[in-house]
Amino acid sequence: MSDPTPLRRTSLYDAHVRAGGRLVPFAGWEMPVQYKGISAEHQAVRTACGLFDVSHMGELELSGEYAAQVVDYLVTNDATKLVDGQALYTCACKEDGGILDDLIVYRAAQDRWMIVCNASNHEKMAAHFEKAAKDHCEFRDRTNDTALLALQGPKAFDVLALLGSDAAKLRELKSFHFRDAVVANVRCTVARTGYTGEDGVEIFCAWNEAPSLWGQLVEVGTPLGLQPVGLGARDTLRLEARLSLYGNDIDESTNPIEAGLGWVTKLDKPMFVGKDALAAIKAAGTKRKLVGFEVTGRGIARHGYPLRDAEGKEIGVCTSGSPGPTVGKNIGLGYLPSETSAVGSTFFVDCRGKNIEAVVVKTPFYKRSV
Repeated sequence: MSDPTPLRRTSLYDAHVRAGGRLVPFAGWEMPVQYKGISAEHQAVRTACGLFDVSHMGELELSGEYAAQVVDYLVTNDATKLVDGQALYTCACKEDGGILDDLIVYRAAQDRWMIVCNASNHEKMAAHFEKAAKDHCEFRDRTNDTALLALQGPKAFDVLALLGSDAAKLRELKSFHFRDAVVANVRCTVARTGYTGEDGVEIFCAWNEAPSLWGQLVEVGTPLGLQPVGLGARDTLRLEARLSLYGNDIDESTNPIEAGLGWVTKLDKPMFVGKDALAAIKAAGTKRKLVGFEVTGRGIARHGYPLRDAEGKEIGVCTSGSPGPTVGKNIGLGYLPSETSAVGSTFFVDCRGKNIEAVVVKTPFYKRSV
């Protein structure tokens, strides 16, 4: 038998090893799941600052006269409303409305766009965008030469302020806007975006310059409480903020309407892939909805656990679940029938054969005060 495809490593692999990161396979990459511990890293982001390596994400670039039209046709949100230096969150769907991926779209100029996709969907989305771009605009997959760091938490901009006058001005960036900047003598593109429920930035730079940037961020940020953060705390942070994870909460078998992503699905757009199917789904009403819930009994919900009614009948499935370190409760996301999805509805989570009480609650579970 042939050996399996070896795991890829980001340019920060050695830095993770030196920091004591526990490395695990993830979407074809060898990535740190934790350093000091998931709870400690989670709380560092909520109270101070966390630094993430997310260089495994995919970066796709479209350029040329018709790049804007191609991008807008492939996404559910309205990319035509963006101005230079602005980004938006969106989905890309199949013709039947199933979600191919959730993305962030960045407009650098009318004729130059970047799309960040999930690592697990990189090849699929690269092929999807390249096919659509053919004969219309230029397509380039920038994943192999682009590193991506996320600096998240209430002290993120205090850390940046220590890394040069240009970096200090990044506090002026508006949410979901971006610009080029020099941070610690490294030329970067910095976006005020993130996946934690906290304020902060995501920093794009050349692949081989990421180790220098990471090292300087750690050096100046550690006295302010900065900690490197792995995939484990990234998951608990995004769950508390009720941010969907592709492959868990959304995938090709789910659509944005039932997944609570109707707000990034602009059915008044003239045309986009999946529009007709999604319009029909919205008109008919969804049979199920993705809800947030709190486990009120003694147990922890996990991905794939069945959700049951009072008679023990399986009525849904948990898509994400874990203890919430900040909210101090066992929380989860899952699909329930629309008629039993209202806040306050009770049901049971089948935790390895034991039915544990749970209740639908308002989300996000956590929202920062400012």
